[in-house]
Amino acid sequence: MNFDARLLSGIGVMTAVVESGSFVLAADIVGLTPSGVSRAVARLEQRVGTRLFHRTPRAVTLTEEGRRFHADVAPLLAGIQEAAEEIAGAGVKVRGRLKISADPWFARVVLAPRLPALLARYPELHLDLLASNHREEMMAGGCDLALRFGPVEPSKLVARKILETRIVTCAAPAYLARHGVPRRPEDVARHEVLLFRDPQSGRPFTWEFHRGGEIVAVDVRGRFVTDDPSAALAACAAGQGLFQSFRLGLDPWLESGQLQLVLEEWSEESFPLYAYYRTRRHAPAKLEAFLGFAGETAV
Repeated sequence: MNFDARLLSGIGVMTAVVESGSFVLAADIVGLTPSGVSRAVARLEQRVGTRLFHRTPRAVTLTEEGRRFHADVAPLLAGIQEAAEEIAGAGVKVRGRLKISADPWFARVVLAPRLPALLARYPELHLDLLASNHREEMMAGGCDLALRFGPVEPSKLVARKILETRIVTCAAPAYLARHGVPRRPEDVARHEVLLFRDPQSGRPFTWEFHRGGEIVAVDVRGRFVTDDPSAALAACAAGQGLFQSFRLGLDPWLESGQLQLVLEEWSEESFPLYAYYRTRRHAPAKLEAFLGFAGETAV
């Protein structure tokens, strides 16, 4: 087998440029001069026969061919790194960088507030977090792990169920004082609601209420639609209307009195959170540690 060490080195330099966004910053990462990085990228482009980067005085971005090439080689490079870490003992010690693509709700509402506890528990762990709720190319860009709510979808990835969370309805006490507390699901039709967009269909999620096997769908009205959980919670706490939310991560708003649950007896619908990652003989310790920590958040 002819192994081209220069090709592997060039891919490593390319990855540093992609992750840092510039030749100058990449130079610090790989221990070269900026001109050395530029020459390494040029040699790699010559080797693969296509231009990988658009270069301007202000930015360095991947071409379409470069994006596809990086998506293909980043997992291989990560696999080499993991193999080296396992030989060095990282297979039993939680350390190194873990790149995660996480649903925005989990990333912003659940993980971010608990980040100090996670990093205090594992002082040699470094996280690279991307917030995305799209399922296409979940592992693009060299991600080690993707977290998505909803039913599992067939793929070549390992899918591990982490937790389930209920769907609850909430509102600000000030809103309920002005408009009244809904006592039945049908009452919600007379209220202003905050609509949350389904990332797969692009349309707002329908409003349903579940109790004892009974499902009541309600035709709701709302003037605000978003796919950002932080914006939805802020608008709800400000008194814009009712909001159907994951119960997971709501404790700070409920305990402070900013939000109040309504129709709790109609909150039996639940959503799973799945972790997706590539098939390996042994999941790295850093991945297993993170999944264990994520599972502790179940509500």
